[in-house]
Amino acid sequence: MKTYSFEKLNVWKESLGLVKSIYKITNQYPQEEKFGLISQLRRATISISSNLAEGTSRQTNKDRARFTNISYSSAMEVLNQLIISKELTYINEKDYIFVREKIEKITNMLNALRNSQLA
Repeated sequence: MKTYSFEKLNVWKESLGLVKSIYKITNQYPQEEKFGLISQLRRATISISSNLAEGTSRQTNKDRARFTNISYSSAMEVLNQLIISKELTYINEKDYIFVREKIEKITNMLNALRNSQLA
C-alpha cells in the first residue's frame, strides 16, 4: 500500500492525536451540545489534518503554504472553542491543559512547515 506524502508529516501525525483527544473529551459534553460546540470542535480539529493532506497535493510551495496556513487557522479555532468549553465548565483543567499543549506543539510545527514552504 502506498504511503502518501502527508502521512509522513510529523505535524499531520500530531494532528491525528489531537482529533482522538477531542473526540474523547467531547464525549463528556452535555448532549444538548451535540450539534453545537461538539460538532464545531470536531470539525475544526479534523480540518487541521485535512488541510495538511490537501496541501500536499498542490503544485507550488505558495499554494502548499496556503493550506498550511488554513490548518493553523483551524488550530486557532479549536483553541478558541476549547477556551469556551473551559469557561462553560464542559472540560476540566487537566484536559484543558493537555489539549492546549497539543495545540501549541502543532501550531509551532505548522509555523515551521509554512516557513520552509515559503523559503
